[in-house]
Amino acid sequence: MYSLLKRSGAARRGTFTTVHGTVQTPGFMNVATAGAIKGAVSAYDLKELGCQVQLCNTYHLHLRPGDETVKALGGVRKFTGWQGPVLTDSGGFQVFSLAKLRNIREEGVTFASHIDGHKIFMGPEESMRIQSNLGSTIAMAFDECVENPAEYAYAKASCARTARWLERCQAEMARLNAREDTLNPRQMLFGINQGCTYQDLRVEHMKRIAAMDLDGYGIGGLAVGETAEEMYAVIEAIEPHMPQNKIRYLMGVGTPVNILEAVRRGVDLFDCVMPTRNARHGHAFTHAGCRNLMNAKYALDQAPLDEECGCPVCQRFTRAYLHHLFKAGEMLGMRLAVMHNLYFYNHLLEDIRKALDEDRFESFYQEKAAVLGRRI
Repeated sequence: MYSLLKRSGAARRGTFTTVHGTVQTPGFMNVATAGAIKGAVSAYDLKELGCQVQLCNTYHLHLRPGDETVKALGGVRKFTGWQGPVLTDSGGFQVFSLAKLRNIREEGVTFASHIDGHKIFMGPEESMRIQSNLGSTIAMAFDECVENPAEYAYAKASCARTARWLERCQAEMARLNAREDTLNPRQMLFGINQGCTYQDLRVEHMKRIAAMDLDGYGIGGLAVGETAEEMYAVIEAIEPHMPQNKIRYLMGVGTPVNILEAVRRGVDLFDCVMPTRNARHGHAFTHAGCRNLMNAKYALDQAPLDEECGCPVCQRFTRAYLHHLFKAGEMLGMRLAVMHNLYFYNHLLEDIRKALDEDRFESFYQEKAAVLGRRI
């Protein structure tokens, strides 16, 4: 259940209560695609880094080790060791981004596994059953992810199909939650707004799925090629039509500045692989901007990675040491950079919440938006 505590313009400060704990919003979810954070970071590390929600992927866990296996081992929370809320992505995005061969029809999608090529069928019911087996706190509805740019007629037909699929997801989840052997009988369902960058399609689709009274609403199909300005325009168009008493989740976004801008436009929840992916290539997000640890200027730099950061990495290691680890190809370099970036993202959201609590979000936004996107 989402509770709106206060607002600053469109920005919202709230709490989201689940069977596995309460999430303070705006918040960031840490992406543990196959049950672990890429870069050798475990669920036990996440607690130290300020994480509130772990995100795992239905598609990947279905393929390996298999959702039935995860269920037999007690569900994704027990399997990974994470004690807080877990959101599972429906698998829709991976079906459309990883599968080279796929066939979309009303029933669902037939596609080839990216691991060994064997054929798999996934539709709304299959996605809900897999996520029920995983025992996640929040299940995402199975939707069609359309590439940008897309033809208007196709985008419109896709929105209608996604809405029909959502109705099937809702019915199947109700059936699964009523079963005696279900791991989490209080599993929540989030619908996903689609419509590419066509604002009329976005608004029409949002109105349709808002009427279904779901536990929360995702904004999907963004940060996939359109400009940041187009993304912000879509959020502004649909925000008035999103239920005020439900949590809003902008899927797969983004940079620290993207997050600031989206919070300012009424978004509550985020996830993105950017902090971990960039870290594995030596790029660290700091309070002064983005730092490339591969640069030669850090070879003798004995300062911490970010002098304003309280993370375990910045408390213990120098830029020179991190630079050396990346140059030497040591896995520890990746791990430490990933830990720092995740801490930075989680505590950026904590700072945003504090600014909202103290009625100074607008000044905080003005100060940080000018700095966080800077390359050092």
